[in-house]
Amino acid sequence: MKTTLKIFKYVLYDVLRSKMIIVYTLLLFLISFGIIYTGKDVSKAVISLLNIVLLVVPLVSIIFGTIHFYNSREFMEMLLAMPVKRKNIFWAQYTGLSLALAAGFTIGTGLPLLIYGGAAGTFYLLLSGVFLTFIFTALAFLASVKNNDKARGIGLSLVIWFYMSVIFDALVLLLYFVFSSYPLEKATIVVSALNPVDLARLLILLQLDVSALMGYTGATLQKFFGSGFGIMFSVFFLFIWTALPTLLALRVFNRKNF
Repeated sequence: MKTTLKIFKYVLYDVLRSKMIIVYTLLLFLISFGIIYTGKDVSKAVISLLNIVLLVVPLVSIIFGTIHFYNSREFMEMLLAMPVKRKNIFWAQYTGLSLALAAGFTIGTGLPLLIYGGAAGTFYLLLSGVFLTFIFTALAFLASVKNNDKARGIGLSLVIWFYMSVIFDALVLLLYFVFSSYPLEKATIVVSALNPVDLARLLILLQLDVSALMGYTGATLQKFFGSGFGIMFSVFFLFIWTALPTLLALRVFNRKNF
């Protein structure tokens, strides 16, 4: 436990002083502050920031996580030569990087919102962003540990991000178009759980009470996701999306020959 904590502190300190984290935090802060200041409406700013959170946060998390893993290979190989358990090294690397990225997101996005008094949906925006940070960092580690080649690992990470952020929505729209004559309310709830980005989007939008823009299906989702059970459903599946790739990456890491 003490060894894991020491490695964690080293990783966290190393990542926090990285220029990438500093730029990431400042960029989010400037974008958030600019949107709120020009719009003069914090509630509308949350909707605008939603698009940034759903695209930028997963992209930065998965790319920076992949690069960090490959750049830390020599350090991890040195630790593996010592009497340190593999799982301790993995958890220290993963939690240190995830918390640093989550802190950068929370400060960069949350601070401007708090300065202007906050708004409905602010908590869910920050919660979703933190979940997406942990999820895509785990996916980054999974892609990296599965590929020894850095270029292939980064390429796989980009494919994962592109699928979840762009292609998945196109496939869902195609599904709705093909089966438009059928009731899709329950199917929509099931499909939303298959993608953490889509799940986070629905959770935030429906808490902002803009489901009227989504038609009859949106009203059904408002009834479901707007309830206490719906919030628990969303958070539960976001947690599942965090745990599954992390545990899978840990399993591959424990069996990998460096």
